[in-house]
Amino acid sequence: VQLQASGGGLVQAGGSLRLSCAASGHSFRLYGVGWFRQAPGKEREFVAAVSGSGDRTYYADFVKGRFTISRDNAKNTVSLQMNSLKPEDTAVYYCAADFPYSDFSLQYAHWGRYDYYGQGTQVTVSS
Repeated sequence: VQLQASGGGLVQAGGSLRLSCAASGHSFRLYGVGWFRQAPGKEREFVAAVSGSGDRTYYADFVKGRFTISRDNAKNTVSLQMNSLKPEDTAVYYCAADFPYSDFSLQYAHWGRYDYYGQGTQVTVSS
């Protein structure tokens, strides 16, 4: 599985962006997908994740109510709709895919538990 993240850019506070994670390879529907972000000088942190079928979603507390993760397995894509953006959302955003040999609900927030990683896409929110 290869992942390609896109959709980042520069936006004013309060604005919106939609990130996409496009996957190549077979059986994408079997993979849980997560979004993570890393701001300069900070640790990488979990943002949101979705199960392979799309029936379960998970969010970090700081994005609940503002971000929505979704997937289209027919198109092998996972999207992250980001609304009400804040300057503190500025970071490089990464998507990652996990073949859940164990329960995805127990590992979705752990970067090191994923199997495949995409390159980052920069999101910059100006005040």
